[in-house]
Amino acid sequence: MIPVAFDYVRPTSVADAVAALRAAGEDAKVLAGGQSLLPVLRLRLAAPSTVVDIGGIAALRSIRLEGDELVIGATATHAEVARSSLVASEAPLLAVVARTVGDRQVRHRGTLGGSLAHADPAGDLPAAVVALDGTIVVAGPDGQRSIPAREFFTDAFTTALAPDEVLVEVRVPRLPGWSARYEKFHRTAQAWAIVGAAAAVRRENGRIAEARVALVNVGPTPVRASAVEAALVGAADVAAVKAAAAHAAEGTSPPSDLNGSAEYRRHLANVLTARAVAAAAGW
Repeated sequence: MIPVAFDYVRPTSVADAVAALRAAGEDAKVLAGGQSLLPVLRLRLAAPSTVVDIGGIAALRSIRLEGDELVIGATATHAEVARSSLVASEAPLLAVVARTVGDRQVRHRGTLGGSLAHADPAGDLPAAVVALDGTIVVAGPDGQRSIPAREFFTDAFTTALAPDEVLVEVRVPRLPGWSARYEKFHRTAQAWAIVGAAAAVRRENGRIAEARVALVNVGPTPVRASAVEAALVGAADVAAVKAAAAHAAEGTSPPSDLNGSAEYRRHLANVLTARAVAAAAGW
């Protein structure tokens, strides 16, 4: 199908992007890599009056360290996140998850900020940012504000972004020495995850000292598996990991659809969490 007609704006600064959104009103859309927005436009599931393309704002593409945080610009692509040595050393879970997004073409066009703003319940990267206690920085007419990732995703395809705000960067605490793994179950290599489990662990003396776990597509927003994280402290083998992972589906509200029932998704959450944590721990 062909999208409805719209005005196209390509600002060169965040301030100009915010001004364009404010001038266009609530039905404007932001374009970054286009891997989420363009299919929606072609299917006419969205009919914006204006598309604001932020792909030309160079300041939004950086990956850098600031104090105890790793900072990733909103338009950094999945491929750039996946191959960044800074991301691999300071927040390996993001690098691991970014490598699994879509196919090679999608990873070279899709952006971290676009994935977060789209807020698909089956999206991979939102769960990783939630697992890492990330902070999402947005800019609007009144300046910048920081939103904890746990509060950013409010419902399926819905976030705390205001219509005249632009997502500018993602900040996650530096976690050097941690290891990570992402496990997801999907029909084909490029398909969305039916369920996914993102895990990062830190080991001391052969045991898990700390763990971060978040789940994909077991509810309208990413789910932090806090019960699993608490149960993993002190785990020293696969049996202990499996026992802790049995708590993964607690408090979740997975959908039932053609891909599987809610009960099936809860089962997958437990199994995939155990696999992800065991692999991250090297067991």
